[in-house]
Amino acid sequence: MSSGLVRIALECEKVHPPRGGKAAMRLFREPLWTMYCNGRKCGYAVSRECGESDWHVLSTVQSVSVGAGVIPLVEDGRKGASEGELLYMRARFERVVGNRDSEAFYMLNPDGNGGPELSIFLLRV
Repeated sequence: MSSGLVRIALECEKVHPPRGGKAAMRLFREPLWTMYCNGRKCGYAVSRECGESDWHVLSTVQSVSVGAGVIPLVEDGRKGASEGELLYMRARFERVVGNRDSEAFYMLNPDGNGGPELSIFLLRV
């Protein structure tokens, strides 16, 4: 983000339900995403449940309202699990719903100056 604007697009495939079938699932319930960062394909993302390490991170940043920092990783008995640190950024986002197949999140600067430095788009194509 030090180089300027960051745009992350997460795309999933639209599956057409059979006639008389159930409507498409909610956008956040999609299990598999293709990730693009500033227009370049970066890999894939998968929906998953929060694990113990995820809850540790969320409880650690619970008292932070806005900012960025580093959290030391918790050793959980697995090889390499205690090496390094986790960078985090906590901010306020504005959610914009286009339709059932598109949503966007724009990070808001606390001082209100300038546009969003980070934008996240969820698209079903």
